[in-house]
Amino acid sequence: MSKIHQMTRDSFPQLLQVLQSEGYRCIGPQVREGAILYDDLDSIDQLPRGWQDKQAPGEYRLSVNPSPRYFAWANGPQALKPRLFTAREVMWKADIDTDKSITFSEAELAVQQMAVIGVRACDLAALRLQDAHFMDRPLPDPYYSKRREQLFLVAVNCTHPAATCFCVSTGDGPRVTTVYDMVLSELDDCFLIAAGSKKGESVLAKLATTPATQDDINVADQEIESAARSQTRALPSRNLRDILFNNLDHARWDNVADRCLSCGNCTSVCPTCFCYSENDQPSLEGNTSEHLREWDSCFTQGHSYMHGYVIRPDTKTRYRQWLTHKLASWHDQYGRSGCVGCGRCITWCPVGIDITEEAAVICADHTDA
Repeated sequence: MSKIHQMTRDSFPQLLQVLQSEGYRCIGPQVREGAILYDDLDSIDQLPRGWQDKQAPGEYRLSVNPSPRYFAWANGPQALKPRLFTAREVMWKADIDTDKSITFSEAELAVQQMAVIGVRACDLAALRLQDAHFMDRPLPDPYYSKRREQLFLVAVNCTHPAATCFCVSTGDGPRVTTVYDMVLSELDDCFLIAAGSKKGESVLAKLATTPATQDDINVADQEIESAARSQTRALPSRNLRDILFNNLDHARWDNVADRCLSCGNCTSVCPTCFCYSENDQPSLEGNTSEHLREWDSCFTQGHSYMHGYVIRPDTKTRYRQWLTHKLASWHDQYGRSGCVGCGRCITWCPVGIDITEEAAVICADHTDA
């Protein structure tokens, strides 16, 4: 990390102004329909100042308090994923010409520079995994890569984790350590700010800042450490690969299947899930067709359909696929678990299924976990 600077609350709107002047479309957290969601940010006043969240299995509530802070909450249902791996997009088009021949054309992708303010450590860890899947390979995904290259990340160290958070046990928070352009620590009376890239240094140089005092740095560090100590949930280990694969017939899979609705909420809010389907959508006139990529879920019947046979025909096998892929086979693919400890799947599960509880029960007989 570069030198830490201090910015007063009165000067904080400058950050948004500078990013806008640099041509960035600014995105930030805002209260929308009872949740904190990322949306276009035109004014710092749109940030959720004085809002706090209460999260529990199957529960999410917002309330107002007298705090002057903008980021005194854990996370909402969205991460960076929808901004890079979009829920639905056209990949190519097919047109029937007058001579009945078919012409294929790649969909045009107009990408504007985007700055996202308020990104947490767990979501930056998820971004690294999305990068590994879509971009860091011999044939990178051009749609994801183009958006990723135009992204400017203003991260915030987390000081108010939810009861569903467990990023400490996965090694992904609450302190921001990598993959950011700028990082903030919010105190009651000021912000501490540091650059993490050349782009970040360029923006920081245009802000009204002073060198941070050691006292403020100590307070910020203490708040981050307190946030880490306050987390009560944890996965049994950061590598559950062998244990889970050796317990594919555990009775707990039937137990969780009796509760799971196969709704796919966990895969929708998960910042690392990347399953998708591809479909063709013809026009009503029948002379054009669009080839679409859309988010999919391993909880749907169609996801495991192959040659007239559904490989995972019930909720038990679908939940088992999700959990073992996330916590086990990702180690073979990417060298680590696919879980970053954000806790969204716990909060947004309608019946409150807790991934840390399920993993703990299945792995309970293995002391090496």
